[in-house]
Amino acid sequence: MARAIIEIPGPSAYFDQALAIAARADAGEWLPETDYHLGFADAAHLFGQLTSARLALVDALKRLGPVSIRALAKHLERNDSNVHRDVTALLDLRLLARDDAGLISVPWDAVEIRLALDRTNAAA
Repeated sequence: MARAIIEIPGPSAYFDQALAIAARADAGEWLPETDYHLGFADAAHLFGQLTSARLALVDALKRLGPVSIRALAKHLERNDSNVHRDVTALLDLRLLARDDAGLISVPWDAVEIRLALDRTNAAA
């Protein structure tokens, strides 16, 4: 099951993960479908990009399945242009996908936000 994992990683988290995957591949092990990791420098950046309106949009879209931006805006009872702006931002972050018919969907089986606040990643 491919997941989108949104997190505030430590400085070497992705490097350590890449080394572990490379070691498994070198050993000839089967590698499962890869999750998509989206990292932010700190909580301020994470929640600056993933606003409550954008998180509600992802949640609704996950339940609705592929829909047009107009249908999504109507479902959310929001302005079309504001939903379009949020969809564009979420497409840029690869949390949403657009199919050949122009319909928007969440391409992940699950979307997880992992957040541990400490001195190294809390916003100043």
